[in-house]
Amino acid sequence: MNRGRKMTGTAALVDRTTIQVRFSEVDSMRIVWHGEYIRYFEDGRESFGNRYGLSYMMLYDAGFMVPMVELHCEYKAPLKVDDRAVVETRFINTGSAKIVFEYSIYRESDNVLVATGRSVQVFLDGNNELVLSCPDIFLEWKKRWKITE
Repeated sequence: MNRGRKMTGTAALVDRTTIQVRFSEVDSMRIVWHGEYIRYFEDGRESFGNRYGLSYMMLYDAGFMVPMVELHCEYKAPLKVDDRAVVETRFINTGSAKIVFEYSIYRESDNVLVATGRSVQVFLDGNNELVLSCPDIFLEWKKRWKITE
């Protein structure tokens, strides 16, 4: 984990989705438990994938797995039960064979930034071996959305 890492990428594509905070997501301090923000990032990635056609199952069906190799979260302000959180997920293009997202989570009621984050995923082939060059399916996806190096 890179402590204090600043988000510096330029977003090639952006998705926003809204999450309703549930009672089961808060801790004894009555705020969202820190681990739930990672789940919110996942919700953001799934929403992004649905919107832009980059789903885990599409990659899996093409013979690839995309495990998480880096995950960072900075907490800025708390969320509470019944808050609505807006998760902004930004795809950050790189020339490497990896998928990079940056996240901002806002409390919907007052647009306060509550968390930021970044994740990096790599490609593994059917033998669980690291893929060092971008898979064709990923290059085709980038081309479809006019994402250039």
